[in-house]
Amino acid sequence: MSDKSELAVVHAGFPSPAEDFMDVALDLNKELVKNPSSTFFARVKGVSMIEDGVGDGDMLIIDKSAEPTDGCLAVCFVDGEFTLKRYRNMGDYALLMPANKDFKPIRVDADNQFAIWGVVKYLVKKV
Repeated sequence: MSDKSELAVVHAGFPSPAEDFMDVALDLNKELVKNPSSTFFARVKGVSMIEDGVGDGDMLIIDKSAEPTDGCLAVCFVDGEFTLKRYRNMGDYALLMPANKDFKPIRVDADNQFAIWGVVKYLVKKV
């Protein structure tokens, strides 16, 4: 291998019929980003959402233009800080629900500075 950009192919199992399509390019931006001007990437720090499968170091693909729905995974801005939680609309207040028994829900009402900054559309796991 004289060209440093050339990588060796290593099979780790049975050959796949998909090998016939290896020359087809996969563009993850086209697959995962529906609204490019309002889509952002963020890395998770912490374990408050671990029981939902969101771990420290994972990457989020966040759409700021997506309409938040009850139960969605959202990046929220609360009293000057960002947090990742499940958004629960309770009518005149909201609950930001963690997915770790060691953390308590955050109650948000008119007394808080609060905004849903964006809705998580995809989670990219770190392995």
